Amino acid sequence: MEKVTGIGGVFFRAKDPDALSRWYSAHLGVLPPPQSYADPPWEQTGGPTIFAPMTDDAALFAPGSQLFINFRVGDLDAMRSQLESAGIPVQLDPEEYPNGRFASLTDPEGNQIQLWEPKEPDLP
Repeated sequence: MEKVTGIGGVFFRAKDPDALSRWYSAHLGVLPPPQSYADPPWEQTGGPTIFAPMTDDAALFAPGSQLFINFRVGDLDAMRSQLESAGIPVQLDPEEYPNGRFASLTDPEGNQIQLWEPKEPDLP
């Protein structure tokens, strides 16, 4: 069976798409969409991606929210510090899970973002 090889894009509505693109670029390093085929797109590093449709009442989402983006990060503490230094509140999940650590924040339009620092697998 042929299968997809990864996420090719995340598309969502925004009140001010240009401002929101600049925010993601400035604070999370996600480049804005290319303006031409000659411009480079943002590229993610290889790693796991979860694709999970959820029920309308899933506790993970804020009431009325349709979008929840989880970004992998290499150093959650550094990313949290960087965001908080820019005046962006970040809620660190106090629990460390078998798959790593998490923190939550929202973008300027209220979309939910989760940061995930994957746990390194135990080496023999």
